[in-house]
Amino acid sequence: MPKRGKKKEESGSGDEAGPAPAKAPRASPAPPYEDPPTREATPEGRRWTLKWVQEEAPDVLCLQETKCAVSAVPAEIRALPGLPHQFWSSAKDRPGYSGVGLLARSEPLNVTYGIGDPEHDVDGRVVTAEFPSLFVVSAYVPNAGRGLVRLEPRLRFDAAFLAFLRRLDARKPVLLCGDLNVAHAEIDLCHPRANRASAGFTPQEREGFSRLLAAGFVDSFRHLYPEARGAFTFWTYLGGARARNVGWRLDYAVLSRRLLGALCDCKIRSTVPGSDHCPITALLAV
Repeated sequence: MPKRGKKKEESGSGDEAGPAPAKAPRASPAPPYEDPPTREATPEGRRWTLKWVQEEAPDVLCLQETKCAVSAVPAEIRALPGLPHQFWSSAKDRPGYSGVGLLARSEPLNVTYGIGDPEHDVDGRVVTAEFPSLFVVSAYVPNAGRGLVRLEPRLRFDAAFLAFLRRLDARKPVLLCGDLNVAHAEIDLCHPRANRASAGFTPQEREGFSRLLAAGFVDSFRHLYPEARGAFTFWTYLGGARARNVGWRLDYAVLSRRLLGALCDCKIRSTVPGSDHCPITALLAV
């Protein structure tokens, strides 16, 4: 009887208060870690634009308004796959101002910086790469400024830049890619009437672009899509302009007329976020 009573007590039966102590569960091994999908946007909706560069896989990538010295180019740009040959120009003694880059899959024959004009070359606005069949120019044309306070320097740049492009074109065909800071025709901005005295749409700036075309160069997008409306490459960050497509076409792929036989297409990649400008792509069979 005493033994039976002890067993009863140990088993937790009888008049004993409270539940029997639970056994600790046996620990199971942790499942393998699965890397979740890459977050390609911040909570505010800003997206990682380098993915677009890798998907587009350009032979040459031209960048404008880089605003950083060569030593400050981000490591992820330096490491872009397929673009090992990189050339950068920045404004002298003006960090955070202007600047351009040109990245290439194949090593160019030669690379030059500027246009041979001391007034403008200090701003780091032009890089030119020579390839066997053409020159590729990455350019960031000056803005005339609020109130057109820099219109005269801008017009001097236009004249010097055209002379530079003509010199190149006399040697071999040219592909000019960049932010040219002009909407050439009324079709190239959303509100032409309200902007006739605005930087980028003054008669003088538009005439400067017309002179470029008259010198034997072609606006590749308008050549292919002469009636396309709403085809913009720049939208101010203010007032939800991009969502409403209240924009300007300021970015161009301009080529020597004798390259037209090699022109396949020119695309405005308006859905690519990450800037107040969107990329454009020129497709040439050279």
